[in-house]
Amino acid sequence: MSGSAASRKIIVEFPHALYEKTQKAAEELSVTRSGLIREAVHQYLGRIERQKLARELAEGYRANADLNQKLSEEFAHVDADNL
Repeated sequence: MSGSAASRKIIVEFPHALYEKTQKAAEELSVTRSGLIREAVHQYLGRIERQKLARELAEGYRANADLNQKLSEEFAHVDADNL
């Protein structure tokens, strides 16, 4: 990704302790500091997106709870007939 037309350089300020941890982790993982930070941001954004989807699904289930309950009650006899 480095050097490609789609890449953008950014400047990020880190507290000293976080910078040291980041540098150490990059060395231990044999990746560049930039690569480590890119991957961390990628994973973080993915987690945020999954959390957002989970909230939206939960809201949808809550919004349809009354309808789901009504449908369940209307078709309860179907389950009883199969027993």
